[in-house]
Amino acid sequence: MKYFFKVLFSLIVIFLVLSCKNQNESASTAPETTAGVNFDDPWKQADAIVESIKIPIFRDEVFNVLDYGASADGSKSSDDAFKKAIEACSNAGGGKVFVPAGVYHTGPIHLKSNINLHLEEGAEVKFSTSHQDYLPVVHTSYEGMEFMNYSPLIYAYKQKNIAVTGKGTFNGQAGNENWWPWSGKDVYGYKEGDVKQHDTHNLPRLSEMVEKGTPVEERIFGEGHQFRPTFFEPFECENVLIEGVTFINAPFWVMHPIKSSNITVKDVSVISHGPNNDGCNPEYSQNVHITGCLFDTGDDCIAIKSGRDNDGRRVGISSENIVVENCTMKDGHGGVVMGSEISGGVRNVYVRNNTMNSPNLDRAIRIKTNTRRGGTIENIFVKDLKVGQVKEAVLKINTHYGIYANQEGGHMPVIRNILLENVEVENGGEYGVLILGREQSPVSNVKLKNVNIKNVEVPLRVEHADDIIFENTTINGKEY
Repeated sequence: MKYFFKVLFSLIVIFLVLSCKNQNESASTAPETTAGVNFDDPWKQADAIVESIKIPIFRDEVFNVLDYGASADGSKSSDDAFKKAIEACSNAGGGKVFVPAGVYHTGPIHLKSNINLHLEEGAEVKFSTSHQDYLPVVHTSYEGMEFMNYSPLIYAYKQKNIAVTGKGTFNGQAGNENWWPWSGKDVYGYKEGDVKQHDTHNLPRLSEMVEKGTPVEERIFGEGHQFRPTFFEPFECENVLIEGVTFINAPFWVMHPIKSSNITVKDVSVISHGPNNDGCNPEYSQNVHITGCLFDTGDDCIAIKSGRDNDGRRVGISSENIVVENCTMKDGHGGVVMGSEISGGVRNVYVRNNTMNSPNLDRAIRIKTNTRRGGTIENIFVKDLKVGQVKEAVLKINTHYGIYANQEGGHMPVIRNILLENVEVENGGEYGVLILGREQSPVSNVKLKNVNIKNVEVPLRVEHADDIIFENTTINGKEY
């Protein structure tokens, strides 16, 4: 009998241990919750984020590119002059690299710490159309996947206190004869039989490397491949300022701060209608302030990202503490967008006092992901938004997003805590609110407060979401 109770006691202990283990495993894999989200006044946190962002300060010394052999009439390449001026400025401890009014031709510009690249009003920097000039390859990223590729047109890698300022223009000189045809779209110069980014040796090969976990330094592309470079990419940088300048004719994404922090994008104009010409895409980045900008783009105006599929989960850095205010959005696939490269998650995004208006703007606020991307997207606050016209939806949340094949996987996205407050829409397009969640993970805690949407075909289409909270909200004259 004593032996029986001893065995019974051992079995009970084993059962309790296994039970606790299962509970711990369940808790570790359950989606993280955000308790106490304050829908009444989230804007104090937005103010605190803006106040915390450090604007870089530079030495007063000026390094004029003309003093280093630059040609302001565009008659010859100023590539060496830009490199020499940046090197001299860096060696002196930093300062301003000054580009006077005129036209300059150059290859890629690589910034270093404590340097402000300043374009005087009337200055236009035109980037080389020779792809060879963007070699050797550098550590960069394409649609949320890191690899070695052509250099971005303006690039900074692991630098601190950098800026691009002034009232001049950066011209990427991309077009239907340069960079854009690689998109594979006829409208951008692609011709049947030409090489393109979706060919087997390009995107499929890179995606396979990401899936297998191939080290980034072994993912070598560049020459012989068709991946377009970004325009301005601070990679693992701190304290970045982009102010006053204009970007046109971008090969790919325009401003792409990746794995960076303390970023200010102020009074910048992006006027670029090429393929994937997103205006500003913070990725794996924190403490970002985008203010007073104009976005007139061929893709999303602002798209917040955090890596694609296994790369996003490998890096494991969410994009967070991002404030977008006082901006104007015209053409684009979306005004302020989260995704689709969002596997690392996005949280604490504050969008206030913006204007969106164009017959070619598809959505105002958009969240896009799927079960290959996954990701947790939470705490998205929108206030004082004026929308003149959008095509598809004022708010679109889609957990079935996919433009490529095989977009289903085992990574259920979590989307919660979305607020739209003080929103006026004159022409809402096809949908007022369009939410396509998942039965296994419904979209939760969506609130519309003081929202007035006019002239929309379908006021609401909601699948797999908790009840939307309406407060003083009218769609097509009907109060909800």
